[in-house]
Amino acid sequence: MALVTVLWTMVLLSTAAMAASTMFRGYVGVMAIDKDRTRADALLTAGLETGAGLMLSLDEDTPPNDVDTTISLSTGDVGIRLDDEGGLIDINKAPVEMLAALFRSIGAGNADVIAQNIVAARNKGNGTSGQNAPSAQNAATAQNGTAANPADDERPFTDVRELASIPGVQPEWISAIAPMTTVFGNETVNPLTAPADVIGALPGIEDAQVRAFLDLRRHMPVDSKQLLAALGPAQKYAAEGSRLAVGVSIDARVSDGYHAKAKAIIVAVDGDSQPYRVLAWTPISAVEAGDSPAVMAGQ
Repeated sequence: MALVTVLWTMVLLSTAAMAASTMFRGYVGVMAIDKDRTRADALLTAGLETGAGLMLSLDEDTPPNDVDTTISLSTGDVGIRLDDEGGLIDINKAPVEMLAALFRSIGAGNADVIAQNIVAARNKGNGTSGQNAPSAQNAATAQNGTAANPADDERPFTDVRELASIPGVQPEWISAIAPMTTVFGNETVNPLTAPADVIGALPGIEDAQVRAFLDLRRHMPVDSKQLLAALGPAQKYAAEGSRLAVGVSIDARVSDGYHAKAKAIIVAVDGDSQPYRVLAWTPISAVEAGDSPAVMAGQ
């Protein structure tokens, strides 16, 4: 009996030791992940600050499009890319024919009906979420103590993924139009910064006109009237505008391999109390999970 007791005691002690070892290894693993996340968050913040600095350093004649750089820090590397939100199709402001052409460009068979349903939802004043996304100008001026125009603040959609509640819209279509759309743009798109897919999605434009336009734009500087004329009938949906909201895509890689991405929408307004404002911050993982971005006009 004494021998059995000793053996059982040894078994219990061994089991306890194994459990403690496993718990300790798990704790160390959690601590390592938390450390990587902290470093990644710091890198993302550094990327945001660098992107804002890049935006502020551009002169008025330089469009914030395809501007990218990489910075290396002791904890890892950060890639930053700037894109002009004005070069995208604003789902809150685009006319119905532009929305229909957008969905038609991705192969949606009921594009006209979808466009009409989107406009109907916009006209209700509350979209699909009951929230209003401030315009880029008003988000900054309101924080600076300047009264904003309420009419400009009526943005029923705060994110393109809210179109999932529009009748007839398929989830795969939302993924397809996401790179071409925004909620911080204008009624028209900026032809100097619009991606090729956006140009090709404008109403009434032919493939030959798209190719001619892109070829002409590659040889900038060029007369703006000549550039717009290359769009043919679609030129009514394009107009040069002042730079306002800029998208900052940030790719952070911690030195030990941990990877994190995010996209911010920032704006700088003359006379504002802050050098720039963050209108939206979207972790890429949140996009993949289907979560809505955090609209942080008050940051």
